[in-house]
Amino acid sequence: MTTDDTGRLAENLSRELRHIVMLLRRTTAGQPVTVQQYSVLGSLENGACRMTELAEEHGVQLPTMSVQVNRLEEAGLVARGTDASDARVRTVELTGEGRDRLRAVRRARIAYLSGRLGALTPEERAAIARALPALAKLGRS
Repeated sequence: MTTDDTGRLAENLSRELRHIVMLLRRTTAGQPVTVQQYSVLGSLENGACRMTELAEEHGVQLPTMSVQVNRLEEAGLVARGTDASDARVRTVELTGEGRDRLRAVRRARIAYLSGRLGALTPEERAAIARALPALAKLGRS
């Protein structure tokens, strides 16, 4: 694959991923929690996280992340804590309500996407299934 081919592939992938993300965002439209805040909840799914790590993961400054976490805390979806190894470090973790809300959003997105996938041909679904390992590798590199 040439550099031009790789560039075109990147451009096409970027465009299609944008459409898919917008499609999934529609499932949470009108909810009291924003898409960005759901993304923060997802980052906390595997346990407490330092505020600085959250900001870095989401590509925002610490004050911006603090605003998001404040709103999530006010809604009862996250709780702040301190790092056991350094009491000066602030952490954030999901509350039971936050975990429930995250699961509900995920179920809604999966149901919506399942319906859309059901409209594809078996060959198209198989092509997507074959592409998933490469997309996973791309997203985690």
